[in-house]
Amino acid sequence: MNAAKRQEIFRRLKEDNPEPTTELVYATPFELLIAVILSAQATDVGVNKATARLFPVANTPEAIYALGVEGLSEYIKTIGLYNSKAKNIIETCRILIEKHGGQVPDNREDLEALPGVGRKTANVVLNTAFRQPTMAVDTHIFRVSNRTGIAPGKNVLEVEKKLLKFVPKEYLLDAHHWLILHGRYVCQARKPRCGSCRIEDLCEYKHKTSDD
Repeated sequence: MNAAKRQEIFRRLKEDNPEPTTELVYATPFELLIAVILSAQATDVGVNKATARLFPVANTPEAIYALGVEGLSEYIKTIGLYNSKAKNIIETCRILIEKHGGQVPDNREDLEALPGVGRKTANVVLNTAFRQPTMAVDTHIFRVSNRTGIAPGKNVLEVEKKLLKFVPKEYLLDAHHWLILHGRYVCQARKPRCGSCRIEDLCEYKHKTSDD
C-alpha cells in the first residue's frame, strides 16, 4: 500500500470520528490501567460492568490493595480469569504504592514490570492516559492491518512497528483507536462489512463482501 492511500484512509477515519477514545470507562490513569488488565480475553462491556461496581468503592492503589485478593475477586468474578487477574492487580497495587508513590508510571519499562501488564497493556496506557504515540496491537488491529494492507505483518510486534513507521505522523496519536473501532464494528473477523466501509475503495483486501 502506498503512502497516499494510507493518508486518505486515516483522513476519512478522522473525518468520521474526530476524537476517538477507548470504550473502557475510566477517570484516571490508574482506573484505565486496572480496566485494561481486566480486559484481557474479556469484552469492554463486561469490564465496564465490573468496574462500575468496583471503582465507586475502590479506585486507588491503596483502596484496592486494602480489599485483598478475595475482596477484589467479589467485584470482578463476572470476568474471565478473574482469580489470576485479582492476584496480579493486588500485586500491581503493592508495587505502585511502594515504588511509585501510588502513581501510574508513564514509561514502558516501569509499566511492563507490573504483574499482568504486557506490551499491549503498556501501549494502551501510554497512548490513552499519557497521550504518547504508541500502537497497542490487539486482534482487531492485527486483522485490519493485514486485511487492508495498511501494515501487514506475521506477528503483533511486526505489525506494531510497521504501523508506527507507516501511519502518517498527524494521525499517529489516535490511529490505535480508529483501527480498533474499525475492526470491532466494520472489518469484523467472520465477515467484513465491506458494503458499509468508508475505506472500501482504498482497501487491498481481495475478497470483498456485501452486507447481505
